[in-house]
Amino acid sequence: MRLLAVVLLLVAPLGAAFYLPGLAPVSFCQEGEETESCKSLIELFVNRLDSVESVLPYEYDAFDFCQDKEEKRPSENLGQVLFGERIASSPYKFTFKKQETCKKVCTRSYDPGNSADKNKLAFLKKGMQLNYQHHWIIDNMPVTWCYDVEDGQKYCNPGFPIGCFVTPDGRVKDACVINSEFNKKNTFYLFNHVDITIMYHSGKDENWPGARLVMARLRPQSYKHTDENNLSCEGPPMEIPVEFTNKLNLVYTYSVTFEEKNSIKWASRWDYILESMPHTNIQWFSIMNSLVIVLFLSGMVAMIILRTLHKDIARYNQIDSSEMRIFLINLAFFTEPLGGYKINE
Repeated sequence: MRLLAVVLLLVAPLGAAFYLPGLAPVSFCQEGEETESCKSLIELFVNRLDSVESVLPYEYDAFDFCQDKEEKRPSENLGQVLFGERIASSPYKFTFKKQETCKKVCTRSYDPGNSADKNKLAFLKKGMQLNYQHHWIIDNMPVTWCYDVEDGQKYCNPGFPIGCFVTPDGRVKDACVINSEFNKKNTFYLFNHVDITIMYHSGKDENWPGARLVMARLRPQSYKHTDENNLSCEGPPMEIPVEFTNKLNLVYTYSVTFEEKNSIKWASRWDYILESMPHTNIQWFSIMNSLVIVLFLSGMVAMIILRTLHKDIARYNQIDSSEMRIFLINLAFFTEPLGGYKINE
């Protein structure tokens, strides 16, 4: 007991600084104030794209989006591997507390005379038509798209669509309902701009330096950038016609702002996502239904085993005592004594 107490005393200080992988809080400071425990660079990671209208997920690299010059893939935990997540770095990188407005990320050009460009653009249109969703991550936290739904409630989706499509008969599909300008028939609208808001909890009155991120939200936008050297993120949306006949340039941009939000603790920064998702409610009926089925099948198996054992026991009890006596005599006669047979000289 004394040895155990000594070991616990030695391990206790180490346990105070122990965190599970991916759950350790990270502190962020302004540029020029970085330390070993506080950094200024905020990296945005991208995950696989999926859709409720298709069973096939695609990696971010499968689409012709802006790519990171030096792609990094962080180590994934067991849950991420089992769910098939494919996390990679992106060219979206921010500096803590540094506001950016309509900053260019990259430009993608498509030529109708180039077969490779035609295939890339056709695949991008397919993704918009099937409502494929981006999934972005900042500081191990999903970047959510929050919007109002029925009854005045707000729904926060941990993903946002590539774009949307207006059918030839003028029917507005999926995310095209968020903007009245998305109304041209037989046209795709690409969300090539995002307004990102990063909220943080200041460590000024806490026992840790810098600040910790507690929320990351975005709003997808569509802008047709006519002058790459003078971006304003205003004007008509980025239209992509179904018939690809002219050269097309897609400019991807973003804006980022920072807000202080000390009312949200770092340990509870996921609460607003879980509370807004209707499918997070416990399905008691499904649980009880599964439990009843398990108990019913277990009872059937137990009855079959008991009936089988009962028949075997009854058959053994029906053996006549005389037959048992003869069996025992034969067993004793043909069994060699333990000491062996003694031969008299």
